[in-house]
Amino acid sequence: MDRARIETLLNEVREGRTDVSAALEKLRDLPYEDIGFAKLDHHRALRTGMPEVIFAAGKTTEQVATIFGRMAIAGGNVLATRASREAYEAVLAVESRAEFHEMARCITLTQAETTPGKGSIAVVCAGTSDLPVAEEACVTARLMGNTVELIADVGVAGIHRLLAQKDSLRAARVLIVCAGMEGALPTVVAGMVNAPVLAVPTSVGYGASFGGVAALLGMLNTCAPNVSVVNIDNGFGAACIASLINRM
Repeated sequence: MDRARIETLLNEVREGRTDVSAALEKLRDLPYEDIGFAKLDHHRALRTGMPEVIFAAGKTTEQVATIFGRMAIAGGNVLATRASREAYEAVLAVESRAEFHEMARCITLTQAETTPGKGSIAVVCAGTSDLPVAEEACVTARLMGNTVELIADVGVAGIHRLLAQKDSLRAARVLIVCAGMEGALPTVVAGMVNAPVLAVPTSVGYGASFGGVAALLGMLNTCAPNVSVVNIDNGFGAACIASLINRM
């Protein structure tokens, strides 16, 4: 339950359109709902402006479906990341409006308005192999009310492809840049724009990339002062930070 829903409920009580007992029933699962194997933080959107998100990896399909269904009933948009198609099929049994984003590995439910961002977010990825992480960032940022442009396959190995996108890069209020291998792309992008760049190292590359550690270290050692770095493959986290910046 977010701030807008609580304000609406309180106004209904004040105007006599909802009685106190009915309002209490709607609020009874704040700050969290205990369903045994999980405690759902319905209060998080009120505290932070963003609802709790389901990390589906490691959970059974039944657990994902149960949590998704309870969060849908509580109101607001729902997002499950790192989800399989099997988890999506289980979710559909409890919430028919859910959508599956296969490349992003996300399940979403859009049922509430969100505070729109003040500008656009550009999600940039070095190669097609980085698309799952970039798409996770896109899905998350859009669900959080942002206008998002995906700029794909513009790695530094063919830098003319990146330079051709300079107008789109400079128009963005925040940029999320995903790259594996040596992780050079965020530094190059940051040198072209006067906006925050959130660098996302991906676990793409041959043996010495160490599953994204090489890209992570390269990004942490960037010479561009407008770059901040999130964890390996964490498109979701980058999108959350970008959304907060875009609302300021």
